[in-house]
Amino acid sequence: MSTVLVIAAHPDDEILGAGATFAKHVDAGDDVHAVVLSEGATARYEDTMTSTLRDCAERSAAVIGFSSIEFLSMPDQRLDALPLLEVTQSVESIVAGLGAQIIYTHNPSDVNSDHGVVARATWTACRPYAAPSVRRLLAFDTPSSTEWAWPMTGSAFQPAWFVDVGATLQRKLDAMACYEPELRDYPHPRSLRALAERAAYWGSVVGGTAVEPFVVLRNHA
Repeated sequence: MSTVLVIAAHPDDEILGAGATFAKHVDAGDDVHAVVLSEGATARYEDTMTSTLRDCAERSAAVIGFSSIEFLSMPDQRLDALPLLEVTQSVESIVAGLGAQIIYTHNPSDVNSDHGVVARATWTACRPYAAPSVRRLLAFDTPSSTEWAWPMTGSAFQPAWFVDVGATLQRKLDAMACYEPELRDYPHPRSLRALAERAAYWGSVVGGTAVEPFVVLRNHA
């Protein structure tokens, strides 16, 4: 059994990015935890949405089977206004407390700047001598953010790790359905149909029916 941790910027990112993969970890007997750094609401909604999104996240976590989900309540869309050291130390504390062996986080070049801050903080927090328990560090694809990254050389999402999620994709869709305020109508990338089609697309790339892709940031036995 492995201890798995997903480090996400906003409520729903933990499902959009790799919800079916986390469900697969759970089914394999792994201990899967999530931490959400930003409250995810105040930049777009009224203050009452913060508690609504937390409720959505907790219901969604139960569908996937997370052992825990923790909310750090940092400011939405303003993580780049915080000292990076502060964000990194928060992540370091969580990684050390869990002794996680497998960690998932955002692609650093996503269009959403909060994603980039979380990715950088996670990368720093998981440096080998600071977090010796970490064997694998992967970056996930976040629909409506990763594909809209700034089109500069080296910023494209280039996965080299693919997880067959044919058996757990429906759990991801059911978990995402708990995030009623965040769902959009098709063909928006955050519609349930588009999420299923995205998994089918990546499956077609590597010869599967439904796949979630990842960039390998670190991997060792």
